Amino acid sequence: MEFVHEITAFLENKPGRLAKICSALAHEKVELRALSVMDTNGRSVLRFVTENVEATGRALTSIGTEFSTSEVLAVEIENRPGALAKILEHLAEEHINIEYAYSGSSATQGRSLGIFHTSNPKRAQQILGNSQGGASGNSPQRRPLHSR
Repeated sequence: MEFVHEITAFLENKPGRLAKICSALAHEKVELRALSVMDTNGRSVLRFVTENVEATGRALTSIGTEFSTSEVLAVEIENRPGALAKILEHLAEEHINIEYAYSGSSATQGRSLGIFHTSNPKRAQQILGNSQGGASGNSPQRRPLHSR
């Protein structure tokens, strides 16, 4: 798990706009690790993670797309039933809210990449690092999630 740079752009919700952005990214040889597109009141919110923020910026600027960057938590998740639920339960037990999340492909076979924007990113990283490192993730001072 690591912190990665996420790009956010607001787009006109019309045919070809996303294709134009993806073509510009391809021209700069930018690989997408994860992607999310959502419609909000006639505009689309595009969020994605790439390895090369500078090339991404050049591509988006070249087509007149305004964007911002932020740090989000990228977590490799096993592709098996319940794996995502376990991660989310660990965060909920510590009162960490998932503000938004999406997924993408992982370079590791049998895993996917979960992208999480949380209310407390540093603490989320600690919790998930402990829980994925073999610790139970249940703090003795916290009530179990199902009893709340």
